Amino acid sequence: MKAVILAGGKGRRLAPFTNIIPKPLMPVGERPILEILLRQMKCAGINEVFLTVGYQSYLLRLFFGNSQDLGLKINFVEESKPLGTSGPLANIEGLAQTFLVSNGDVLTNLQFTDLIAFHHEQGAIATIATHQRKVNIDLGVIYSDDSKQVIDYKEKPAIDYQVSMGVYVFEPRILDFIPKGEYLDFPNLVLKLLDKGEKVAAYQFAGYWEDLGRPDDYQRATKDFEQMRHQFLPEA
Repeated sequence: MKAVILAGGKGRRLAPFTNIIPKPLMPVGERPILEILLRQMKCAGINEVFLTVGYQSYLLRLFFGNSQDLGLKINFVEESKPLGTSGPLANIEGLAQTFLVSNGDVLTNLQFTDLIAFHHEQGAIATIATHQRKVNIDLGVIYSDDSKQVIDYKEKPAIDYQVSMGVYVFEPRILDFIPKGEYLDFPNLVLKLLDKGEKVAAYQFAGYWEDLGRPDDYQRATKDFEQMRHQFLPEA
């Protein structure tokens, strides 16, 4: 099975660290987050990975150019211009069967085999791995009607959301919906699929997930990794 890892972004929210290295090379423990992800994919039976690269791609090529130690065939797909989170898929050849897609900065103990099995059971063109997140609002929230009358007041409420984990499973015909050379983000691709009557499934995952987008997320992830190392890398 093949996988695509989106590793071309600039990671501006993690600056100034990402002024020096691309976000997928940010260390978690003694390994880059991207290496952890690649090792997890290998354990899931994936044998070929496409890395879509752009920003500081030479560092990613230098670090992962010799992939023998990981037991994976790694291909680099260069973005000459930013193409969003879905656009780069149109530049990849050989995605003829069900394939996995992931952001390059995800720390999770999600079992990819379970996600893929769920995708096949659903018969969907795309499956999104999702996670429940609680957002705390540190303000009093006012609810009013059309006549400007207050109908409810909640002090510092917490709201639960089902959020995308940045991990997906796609059928190859999804590429028919992605124009080559055009910028396309995943939310817009999903809306396009729904508009055409395609089935998009949500796999609800209750385990560990952290996106390394912001400094506080990154610090939390590095601490959690040390405490839960064997859940992320069983062979470590």
